[in-house]
Amino acid sequence: MQNVYKFMLLFLATSFLQYNASAQVTPPIDTSYQATSIDVDLENLFSQRVPQRYKVANIIVTGNKFFDAALLLSIANINIGDEVVIPGGDQFSRAINNLWKQNYFSDVEIYITRLEGKNIYLEIAVTERPRLSTFSFRNVRKTESEELNSKVGLIKGRIITENIRRSAIEAIQKYYSDKGFRAVAVRIEETPDPKIENTLALTFHVTKGNKVKINEVNFVGNTVADARLEKQLKGTKEKSRFTLYPPVDSGGYAAPSRLTFNDYLKQTGFLSFSKTKELLDPYVRFKFFTSAKYNETKYAEDKERIIEYYNSLGYRDAVIEADTQYYNSKGHMNIDLKINEGHKYYFGNITWRGNTKYSDSLLTAILGIEKGDVYNLETLNKKLGKQLSPEGGDISGLYMDDGYLFFRTEAVETGVYNDTIDHEIRLVEGPQATIKNVRISGNDKTKEHVIRRELRTIPGEKFSRSDLIRSQREIAQLNFFNQEKIGINPVPNPDDGTVDINYTLEEKSSDQLELSAGWGGGIGLTGTLGVSFNNFSINNIWKKSAWDPLPTGDGQRLSLRVQSNGRAFRSYNFSFTEPWLGGKKRNSFTVSVYDTKFRTGAYDPFTGRFNYTQNDSYIQTTGMGISLGKQLKWPDDYFSLITSFNYTRYKLKDYQIFQGFSNGVSNNFNMKFALQRSSAGPSPIFPSSGSNFLLSTQLTPPWSLFDPKRVNTANPYQLVEYHKWRFNGEWFTPIGKPHGAERNKQFVLRTAVKYGYIGRYNKDLQISPFERFQVGDAGLSNNFALLGYDIIAHRGYPVYETSDPKVNPDQQSASRFFTIFNKYTMEMRYPISLNPSSTIFALGFFEAANGWYDMKEYNPFKLRRSVGVGMRFFLPMFGLLGFDYGIGLDRYNPQGSLKDAARFTFMLGFEPE
Repeated sequence: MQNVYKFMLLFLATSFLQYNASAQVTPPIDTSYQATSIDVDLENLFSQRVPQRYKVANIIVTGNKFFDAALLLSIANINIGDEVVIPGGDQFSRAINNLWKQNYFSDVEIYITRLEGKNIYLEIAVTERPRLSTFSFRNVRKTESEELNSKVGLIKGRIITENIRRSAIEAIQKYYSDKGFRAVAVRIEETPDPKIENTLALTFHVTKGNKVKINEVNFVGNTVADARLEKQLKGTKEKSRFTLYPPVDSGGYAAPSRLTFNDYLKQTGFLSFSKTKELLDPYVRFKFFTSAKYNETKYAEDKERIIEYYNSLGYRDAVIEADTQYYNSKGHMNIDLKINEGHKYYFGNITWRGNTKYSDSLLTAILGIEKGDVYNLETLNKKLGKQLSPEGGDISGLYMDDGYLFFRTEAVETGVYNDTIDHEIRLVEGPQATIKNVRISGNDKTKEHVIRRELRTIPGEKFSRSDLIRSQREIAQLNFFNQEKIGINPVPNPDDGTVDINYTLEEKSSDQLELSAGWGGGIGLTGTLGVSFNNFSINNIWKKSAWDPLPTGDGQRLSLRVQSNGRAFRSYNFSFTEPWLGGKKRNSFTVSVYDTKFRTGAYDPFTGRFNYTQNDSYIQTTGMGISLGKQLKWPDDYFSLITSFNYTRYKLKDYQIFQGFSNGVSNNFNMKFALQRSSAGPSPIFPSSGSNFLLSTQLTPPWSLFDPKRVNTANPYQLVEYHKWRFNGEWFTPIGKPHGAERNKQFVLRTAVKYGYIGRYNKDLQISPFERFQVGDAGLSNNFALLGYDIIAHRGYPVYETSDPKVNPDQQSASRFFTIFNKYTMEMRYPISLNPSSTIFALGFFEAANGWYDMKEYNPFKLRRSVGVGMRFFLPMFGLLGFDYGIGLDRYNPQGSLKDAARFTFMLGFEPE
């Protein structure tokens, strides 16, 4: 058997850039080539003194399991017919380098298996890295394992490299580090998978160790109080503790010191909260609803907040010189921050340059910064308009609202002396810009004219920043688009002094479906089916192609609702609204029709059911209404006036409702005028700013004045008469300053007041039994809503009949209806999710309300009070869902339990009054 000499190039890390590879000759057997003597030329191939050119006659690839041989030859870039120089050539080392760089192989070798004259035969032998068959985690919870599956970045079938192993370990350590585990150890166990050749199953053995909590945050070198600096730490909180033996901490910048009781007594104002807190802090500290785990990202953000806070106090040179983390004797983390505050600065003289449109005095007044004010760069930039805000009131807004889109401003420090900084504010007014093109994209269902009529940016008019902000609000108020994704992009054209404005929108579902069933109210099982199409198009109702599944896009609202339990109760409701009657002005038109009937059957005590016959007593309410709304221009265009004409017919048969009136027909003809102003926004579901006001009066003709004898008839309410007055006001105020990823999430304070009064024209006639006020409970409709009462919710209380708060409504046998009511509300809201597909927010509330029967007993300070918490869920398909848990403070009895004064209420479809 002939010995064929092998040329093997081992590609090591130290030889990646070496192209003059040396040959290692070993004599393996080549069974494909038989001879009876040693091939001397092949043996001396790399020892010859003069390099020779050889031609590659054939190449085979061995060891490849998953990769195609042709692909590997292409990567190696060595082909049949190529000429190589031996010795001294670099073709082989380059081929090995090309294959090795793919990171797919653990070994690459090239053999010369045969030599025939100037022809050589090559074998490229590769050893593929193993692939991943499966992976799992040990010593972790099931939920943690599920979360880690998506974080480690491992994909079955992918080649296992050292980088993949390292990345997986780092992902696991980061996952647990965010949970407070700072000493996580990860060991990888690799097991060959017998089912699949050349694959490995990876098992990650995780040792989490103890969770590290922050024990202390210490500040060194600061003159600003520690407590004020700690308030800036939003994601770095200290842990609660209660101990008689606090650990002794050392190793940081802060020298360990503790205020003794004697030192506490010697200090001036030792009974103050801050001094007492400093004394007790090593022993007692309560941190409710906060997490003390250490998070590197949040810690970095908190350090930036500290510097921002210092800058707001005038310390513009403040820096955190160093910070360190170390552990105390109990294994908890201490953080020390060494601060160099620098000097505290104040504003000096402020001068203006480049302004021709407005005078220095006007600009100074708008800037609102006077000499001697504490230096604050953020305030200066905000007043100049470098940090845009919807509220406006800045220099940039003043110019941009008048078309100066190309306006620029720059504050230049002209002098720094002692602790005072002078500024020169340089303005470049530029020309006024005119809107050229307004483009809208993303409206797949809503027709473009529906959006354009809401815009305040009209081609040909001057550019105005406030018009952009108002346009964004109006689009959001349509509730057809994702308000978080409304994009407005002005594109200036300096060459011709114009600007193009591009609106990008994202459609969302706005239709609602109500499908429910309920039990109770003396009528048993009741089913409800209701649909509301909020972007309907009546113009396309006869076009078959437009039904997908319904004609949409014109912004009209169509609502249908059917409620029934069969024989005892049924209700039909229909309404249609055109928000732009005629299409040219914001004149709304609404028509509604409804019919409801409720029968009171005879109760059978043996079966527990009601039996119904033709002789049952009942009340039937039938009505219709038409309303016209007009947007006003004065005092501003947030105002609108709505005029409505309504008719309701009440038919009663043996149905007692008011002082013997149980049979007959009552007709309620009325006209209603409502003046309202709505600037709340930007989201109609979760407003964060602005206000809503409503002042309305509802009037019937004074029938008894036309015909005085009507008062003494058997049915004085055949023609109902009254005058009714309502006022609602609510304000939305953002609380706090959101940061980072939570920039759109902040507390919102909602305050609201509501008043109502219904009066009569004729003193000889009782006030109308219809259109009164029911106060209490959840505000959902009940049987008495058939009479058209205004239902005023009061969380924490059932429906009550007396105006005396000392009388527990739970002990009242019947409910009556008031002619006067007051209600006051304070809610602190916080958004959990602002996603339009599932808007969720939590709230805490305080409410006070009451009702009275006449002005003689009216006392606006005699109110029922309640407190509680609640949640709201808005799902586009089903509308608003919510629940509240309220405690009626005036229902609480010291001899009873708090549970007896509490009440759980639920709401569906709308926020009750």
